[in-house]
Amino acid sequence: MEDTLAQTETQIEQKQHLKKILGVSFGIAITIGGTIGVGILRTPGIVAAKLGSTSLIMLAWIIGGIYSLFGTLSSIELSTSIPKAGGWYVFVRRAFGSYWGFLIGWSDWIANCATLASIALAICEFAALIFPDMQPIIKVTAVILILAFASIQWIGLRSGSRTQELTSLIKALIYIAFIAACFIWGGGKAPAASNSITPSLSIYAIFAGSIIAFQSIIFAYDGWYNIIYFSEEDKDPSRNLPRSAIGGVLITIFIYLLVNAGLLYVLPLSKLASSIAPATDAAQVIFGSKGSKIITILSIIALISVLNAVLLIATRIIFGLGRDGLFTKKITTVSESGTPRRALLLTVVFILLLIASGSVEVLIAVSAFFYVANYFLGFSSLVHLRKKEPDLQRPFKTWGYPVTTLIFLVGSLLFLIGDIFGDPLNALFAFIFIVVTFPAYKLVARINKI
Repeated sequence: MEDTLAQTETQIEQKQHLKKILGVSFGIAITIGGTIGVGILRTPGIVAAKLGSTSLIMLAWIIGGIYSLFGTLSSIELSTSIPKAGGWYVFVRRAFGSYWGFLIGWSDWIANCATLASIALAICEFAALIFPDMQPIIKVTAVILILAFASIQWIGLRSGSRTQELTSLIKALIYIAFIAACFIWGGGKAPAASNSITPSLSIYAIFAGSIIAFQSIIFAYDGWYNIIYFSEEDKDPSRNLPRSAIGGVLITIFIYLLVNAGLLYVLPLSKLASSIAPATDAAQVIFGSKGSKIITILSIIALISVLNAVLLIATRIIFGLGRDGLFTKKITTVSESGTPRRALLLTVVFILLLIASGSVEVLIAVSAFFYVANYFLGFSSLVHLRKKEPDLQRPFKTWGYPVTTLIFLVGSLLFLIGDIFGDPLNALFAFIFIVVTFPAYKLVARINKI
């Protein structure tokens, strides 16, 4: 009888374990796939308008890449030290307790679901530019798109990971093709211009413009941390995560610098600085009337890869919350193929409700506050755990610690303050969410006895 009970408990425990089958190729794919979206097709115009100098533009993108690399190094230490599914909340919970983990975990899951709804709608809106008959059924098509990628991931982890690797590879190759087209066919098609358009401004105006430019660049690099959600499913996280995370970020930096160089090669700096969609303007210079359609297709492909990545991430967050007692443990069942299907199902249902409700943009605005808060508390966790648990096994230690971590920590704090003062209404909504989560946490803690 005791043997039977022990065997049953073992089987239940195994059903709550994710499969360790991922490797470096997936890590690079999830980093590139979740980072490179449509931001790089638009952000160069904003940066050019604020900086007004070719050398300053390229320097800003390099600094933004280094800043993201600093964040990556710290996130690798955390994810290799605590290789559990869930991402930021896992580290915050370990460092500061269950309530803070609950707050960060739920805000992260909701933010990612809102992002998924927004991405699905954006893909369909881009598609409607090519096929106008789709315009009346954009929401329906967005629902179908979410269900299609959920079906791929429902099949199993290999299916979802291979899809990520394939879509990320296709996206990277198409971006490289666009860059090559800029340098092969773009030269001499635009009028010559000065490499600087910076007007005579006060030091304050230049500083303010630089801050806005840097914020835009950091937003374009957002996604460098995606690998942290999958450390539990990596075959050898201590060895693979540093390679895939650092490799993915360096590839992203390389592509971003080449995109900016290509756009500067095709467009006069004044044209780039005044452009809302610089990639489209460059494509029109190169390909003529077909340029707009080419960039629209590129945008769709870029976003498809992001959608698959974020759906994988959101599912791991809610799965981890359930397993750690911060949600119902009924959500933690894992299929034999490695998919936490109940977690995936709940995530998809919530996304579809968001699409139907039409409140995605509001939720995205509120969620922006929590994205920055996640970084701040995540890196605060690293500093705190270094003191709280000095004997914790750390297969990878952050290069340049504490300087690199503190630089990112201070940057996150400044961005958080900027979000509060820049968008006080949505910051207020975020504060209300924080207040509401406390009694919710108390209820969950009482039910799950944590």
